[in-house]
Amino acid sequence: LLTRILRECGYEVTGARDGAELQSIMGAGRIDLILLDIMLPGDSGIDLCRMIRNQSRVPIIMISARGQESDRVAGLDVGADDYIAKPFGRSEVLARVRAVLRRMRDPHTPLDAPVPERFEFASWQYHARRRELIAPSGAEVDLTAAEQDLLLALLRNPQRMIGRERLLELSRSRIGSSTDRSIDVLVSRLRRKLGDGRKMRPLIRTVRGVGYMLAADVVVA
Repeated sequence: LLTRILRECGYEVTGARDGAELQSIMGAGRIDLILLDIMLPGDSGIDLCRMIRNQSRVPIIMISARGQESDRVAGLDVGADDYIAKPFGRSEVLARVRAVLRRMRDPHTPLDAPVPERFEFASWQYHARRRELIAPSGAEVDLTAAEQDLLLALLRNPQRMIGRERLLELSRSRIGSSTDRSIDVLVSRLRRKLGDGRKMRPLIRTVRGVGYMLAADVVVA
């Protein structure tokens, strides 16, 4: 069903029945998006998502017949960019596919003000158009599409508390609502990549019960 829906809308689709076929397809050429079912023979979708994320930044949408918060959190925690629960409708699938692909092709948030080319904060650099995060050491840090959008939302609002609902809107995350742990897991992933776990004063601070704040001065260029 999923393959038919996407092909009818002009997408080029290649199906994989298990992890071995998926790895073979990934090695054969460029992939713009992976829709990954949690329930697969052999390795689970969660395990495959973790494997993919270790070697690629290709966007991933997880699919599951179980729409529980724990499943969304598990998918997010290993690097998924979005989540679709079965049964799903044609319009929802297409909307989520288009949104994730748009995020990868255009790093700008949908606001009137133009996005600067480069942000500098706490010896880090983020190049918006190139979608590159550069550590103080000069090494590039890989971010998923959802992590890119979250970081950009925080960089555009430094030293300001952003509520969960607003942060979901600014980061264009469609995985959950402000009442579940989806945005918290996404923030946790970004914190790890910024090395916040080793700092007495983390760059991303929690405003308990409300939201988050980027606790750093930001220079734009």
